[in-house]
Amino acid sequence: MTPNPKQLAQISLITLLILGCLLVLYPFLAAVLFAAVVCVTTWPAYERLHRGLGRKNTLAASVMTLILVFGMLAPTILLSASLGGTVHGAVEQLHLWLPEGLSTPPVWLDQWPAGQQIAEYWQKLTSDREELMALVRRAYEPTRAMALSSIGLVGHGILQLALVIFISFFLYRDGLAIAGMLKKAAHRLGGALGLELLQLSRSTVTGVMVGIVGTAMAQAIVALIGFVIAGVPGAILLAMATFFLSMIPVGPPLIWGGAAFWLYQQGETGWAIFMVLYGLLAISSVDNFVKPILISRSASLPILLIALGVFGGVLAFGFIGIFLGPTLLALAHVLFMRWMQQPNQDALPTPD
Repeated sequence: MTPNPKQLAQISLITLLILGCLLVLYPFLAAVLFAAVVCVTTWPAYERLHRGLGRKNTLAASVMTLILVFGMLAPTILLSASLGGTVHGAVEQLHLWLPEGLSTPPVWLDQWPAGQQIAEYWQKLTSDREELMALVRRAYEPTRAMALSSIGLVGHGILQLALVIFISFFLYRDGLAIAGMLKKAAHRLGGALGLELLQLSRSTVTGVMVGIVGTAMAQAIVALIGFVIAGVPGAILLAMATFFLSMIPVGPPLIWGGAAFWLYQQGETGWAIFMVLYGLLAISSVDNFVKPILISRSASLPILLIALGVFGGVLAFGFIGIFLGPTLLALAHVLFMRWMQQPNQDALPTPD
């Protein structure tokens, strides 16, 4: 059968149009996807607000956007400013501490594995100021580069979050129309199975968000208790930082590790050891138990798929992969199970 040149031209035109749209939207794809995740998760709250405001789409979307600004963007900006001031104070303290040199190594260091070698090198730095300054010079440039990159990363994150909230306004305002189009498209493509997969995608995204936010709240509460017990100043601010940084795999150890180092610098060696043990066994362990349970209960997925989806999604797609990974595995799991439940018409007849 000879292909129709008109059909080939139409297919080529549509393909080029789709590729062009993807190229235009690619820089904003992560922000659009994250805004969709936020809107899907908070849609029940928006529906109640929408009814309370007389079903006025623009007004309800504006109020919901303001809630996101004060609930997400403003705390992030305040926390970034506070942490920036803390970093500046730490740098100033380092400038004051370097001329004094290092103190003698603690006695308990000899009891650690390889502690004797560490103590000997510590003693060498204490007695040889040139060796100490050479070590400082070697560490200065990487530390400075890491600090500058961290500042740029924080600024970029704030801009991305502002863009997410801006996109969320339009998703809230036109959400009913968008949902209707998605349901119609899913029904046309897959019938009842398409609608089932669309609903599964929503429940999975909601479950992952519930797991992430619930785990962050649990870690923040546990961290606050530990900071108060150890007498760390600014416990509430540090707990807020733990909440936001818990979405990053190595986020909470930066907070409780810094608190432990501050306690050690203050001469509170026992409380510093307590903070390290409490951070390892309590704060960071919350993520290993609470998150899979919350996600699996909300999304009705095996815990193994949730864990593989979250970690594999982060490695493949970055932060947004936290939601994309489990969603893709959930859809594949449903399709596979549906295929397995179908009767095998090609099976060989059993011999009599």
